[in-house]
Amino acid sequence: MFVLPELRNPYSSYQPYVDAETMEIHHTKHHAGYVKKLNQAMVDNELTTERIEDLFENISEFPNAIRNNAGGHYNHTIFWSILDDSMAMPAPELMKIINETFGGIDDFKTEFNKAAMGVFGSGWCWLVLHEGKLEITTTHNQDNPLMNDIKTGYPLIGIDVWEHAYYLKYKNERASYLNNIWALIDWNVVSARFKDRPEMNDLA
Repeated sequence: MFVLPELRNPYSSYQPYVDAETMEIHHTKHHAGYVKKLNQAMVDNELTTERIEDLFENISEFPNAIRNNAGGHYNHTIFWSILDDSMAMPAPELMKIINETFGGIDDFKTEFNKAAMGVFGSGWCWLVLHEGKLEITTTHNQDNPLMNDIKTGYPLIGIDVWEHAYYLKYKNERASYLNNIWALIDWNVVSARFKDRPEMNDLA
């Protein structure tokens, strides 16, 4: 059975960038709903696995109830894990590749936000490692880069651009939400994901 992860901090700790009410609803209603529906879908389809990534390796063979809810659970778990107020910077190895790929951390954020603004409707924006290179990619709904019919790389950062992630505070101003969310990105966690990434031949 999959379980709802705890947030690293109280809901109010993410203010002023994300309000406490949004964090609580997002976590206890939206994410919790994905977990509950995923567990039921696993029972209904007689599936068992300890690794949610195993589902993504064959996601195109499963019904939408598995795809949508497994994606929703995994995507939000990454999102919560990288949110903090540590004000950290990327580790030197990761920063070097960011500089080489995008020209600098600010240029990276600009390019990432542009891609996130280009998501029509609901979805996610990602920084992934693909064949040894950093890339920015987007997915619709609760899809993610590990799904076998997408497979664009190993996710280091995932930012939720569904309206429920920001609407109470920012209304329809997605750009303002994206500009402010960077103040909460814990680069210590992102750098750890980069360091602990799977072998390169698993990311092709």
